Amino acid sequence: MKNYNLYQVDVFTKNKFEGNPAGVVTNADGLSEHQMQQVARELNNSETAFICKSEKYNADMRVRFFTPTTEVPICGHATIGAQYAYAVEHDLDSQTIQQETQIGILPVEIIKEEDDYKIIMTQGEVSVEEPLKEAYVVSILKALKLNKNDLIPEAPIAIASTGHSKVMIGISSNNTLNHLQPNFELLKEISKEINCNGFHVFTVNLGNDPLIHGRVFAPISGINEDPVTGNANGPLGAYLVKYNLVTTNGSSLEFNAVQGEAMNRTGKMGVHVDIENGAPVKVQITGTANIAFRTKIEL
Repeated sequence: MKNYNLYQVDVFTKNKFEGNPAGVVTNADGLSEHQMQQVARELNNSETAFICKSEKYNADMRVRFFTPTTEVPICGHATIGAQYAYAVEHDLDSQTIQQETQIGILPVEIIKEEDDYKIIMTQGEVSVEEPLKEAYVVSILKALKLNKNDLIPEAPIAIASTGHSKVMIGISSNNTLNHLQPNFELLKEISKEINCNGFHVFTVNLGNDPLIHGRVFAPISGINEDPVTGNANGPLGAYLVKYNLVTTNGSSLEFNAVQGEAMNRTGKMGVHVDIENGAPVKVQITGTANIAFRTKIEL
C-alpha cells in the first residue's frame, strides 16, 4: 500500500468550480494501468493526469492521461493542471519541464508570478487536413442539428491536430453555439468513420477579445462535452492560419479563446501560433489554474 497525492485542479480559471476540472496524481509510480483507469473513472473528470518517472534521458517526467473510460495520448487542460499542481507541491521557481507523453517529449514552461503560476504548453506536431468529404459534412451537420446556413462560409469543416485531433466547425452565431443539443450517438459513429475523437464548434468574433467562443463534443472518448479544451483551441489556431480566416502579422497569431459558457464552467486560454511561409508550424497554449481540493489516496 502507498499514499498517492491526489488533486482536483480547475484549469483555465482562477475561480473554483469554473473552467475544466482535471484530476492529478503527482506521485503515480506504483500504480498499474488498471488502477489509473479506476482513479480516472472515480473522479469522473474529462481527464486525469498521472505524473510518473520517465526512463527517457531527456525527459523530466512522464505524464499519462485517462478519461473515465480510456487512455488518451495527450491532454491540454490536464497538462496545465498537472504542472500547476506539481509546481505548487514543490514550490518551484520559473523553469521549463520536459514532459514525456505518448506523442513525444514536449516542453512545458512554468512561470512563477508572485505566489502563483501560469503554465505555457507547447503542443505536438501541427496538422491541418483538407476539408472533409461532403458526405461526412452532411452527417456532422445532422448530428449537430445545424444546417449549411449556420456555417461560416469561408471556414471548411476539416480536421486539425496538435497530437489529438478535432473536427473544426465554424458557425456564425454565438446564440446558436450556446443552444446546440447534439446527437451524441451519431457523433460517435462519425468519429469511428473519420478516426477523429472530437468536434470543436466555434465562432470567430473579429475585433473582439476573446476572438473565439467554442464548445467541444467528444462522446467517443466518454466525454459528451468538455468544458475548456486545450487540444481543440490549440489546433484551431493552426486551422485559422491555414485557411486564412484571421489577419496575422506574418510570423505569429495570438488570441484568447473562451469555452464552457453553456456548461456554466467558463474558462479562458491564450493561444499562440508560430507561422513560417504562411503555414502554422508551432502551437502553444497558456493557462492559469487553481486547486479545488487535494487529498491522499491509499492503494
